[in-house]
Amino acid sequence: MVKVSVPATSANIGSGFDSCGLALSLYNTAAFEEFDGVDITSSDGTFVPSTPGNLIYRTAKEVYALCGRPFHGLRIVQTNPIPMARGLGSSSACIAAGILGANALLGGPLEEKDILTFATKLEGHPDNVAPALLGGFVVSAYDEGHVYSLKKTIAPGITFAAFIPDFKLLTEKARAALPKMVSHADAVYNLSRAALLATAFCEERYDFLPVAAKDSLHQQYRLPLIEGGEAVFALADGLGALATFISGAGPTILSVVRTAEANVFFERAQAALESDEELAHFTLHRFVADNVGAKVV
Repeated sequence: MVKVSVPATSANIGSGFDSCGLALSLYNTAAFEEFDGVDITSSDGTFVPSTPGNLIYRTAKEVYALCGRPFHGLRIVQTNPIPMARGLGSSSACIAAGILGANALLGGPLEEKDILTFATKLEGHPDNVAPALLGGFVVSAYDEGHVYSLKKTIAPGITFAAFIPDFKLLTEKARAALPKMVSHADAVYNLSRAALLATAFCEERYDFLPVAAKDSLHQQYRLPLIEGGEAVFALADGLGALATFISGAGPTILSVVRTAEANVFFERAQAALESDEELAHFTLHRFVADNVGAKVV
């Protein structure tokens, strides 16, 4: 039996739309065993599809086909702490798990670059699958069928506060809210800040994040879909967060906090969630960066 662990991820990080992402210390696992048929269960009580349409199973089957190997079925046991449809990379975690699990069962015919490119092909964009596979902060470009990704380990000086609501927001709905065209001014606004964002992480100049994470391409259109979202932004800003942004397509909102100030931030943020009815449907979670990425354990 092969077991795989995959971290949650947060894509975009404000200005880095569809190109930047980072990995967080929350993990799904999947145990794989070759089996004559389909046997898929969840060991933590989370509902998962038990049919061949299960994303992990479907992805693993694609790996067998890619490698030219016969496929008869799998037994898969999942744990799923990463909440689904919350903007924390649950689908990317399934894709990464399916590829790594199948690749391990087959003896490792796929190399890292093959895995990353195949995962991006299945997901459609690399901003979640790249940090899920590599860990850390990752900038990616998808060019002519190939993925180019660079990773930077995230220093322990920052901590992440995830405000996770009790409702889902499907990526399709969040993408449908975006305009089909943007102005030259908005494009330049994001290009300059995305470049600064990458440099800030690479140089560990987290003091630049308040400017670097600003966005004009997607968040203003998605925030109305997140009930209480504006209040969360205001709360985090008032408590001194370095940056706050919609995680992926939402509805989770992620704040970056200096680790030295994190205890006070979380104490005050939790008190606000408990006292403000507008924020009552959010729960607060504390994460650090995962700098390893998906792995066979």
